[in-house]
Amino acid sequence: MALAVAGAVVLGGCAAIPADPDGTLDRVRTQGVLRAGASPGADRIEVAGADVSGPEAAVVQDFAASLGAHVAWSVGGEEELVAAMERGELDLIAGGLTDASPWSDRVALTRPYITSASPDGERKHVLAVPMGENALLFALESWLDGRAP
Repeated sequence: MALAVAGAVVLGGCAAIPADPDGTLDRVRTQGVLRAGASPGADRIEVAGADVSGPEAAVVQDFAASLGAHVAWSVGGEEELVAAMERGELDLIAGGLTDASPWSDRVALTRPYITSASPDGERKHVLAVPMGENALLFALESWLDGRAP
């Protein structure tokens, strides 16, 4: 009997995996806004006034659209954007982050989704989401996996 109860508890807890403790994915879908940080440079993000463009900006905008949302951009350096993400002000960061990011202990990084050449060799690009927001990370990686390169 105790084994059956323990099994039911374990299986019941699995229904919500992956989960977002802060409800980020649900909030983006409900409110229709993906709060994204843009770090200009690395030929991945370009900023001209209020306009954010470039290959990673397009990826973020397409992902937001897949969730029924638009992007509200915040522009800054990586350190500033990571701190804003830790304060709960951003849902995603783009801007030339790579799988060798020094921020990997403060934000969750996607698997590399594209590579580019650099003078130092091949760079594997990633995006960042808040640490622990696993449903958002899963949705983003699934979307990245399903799009054409």
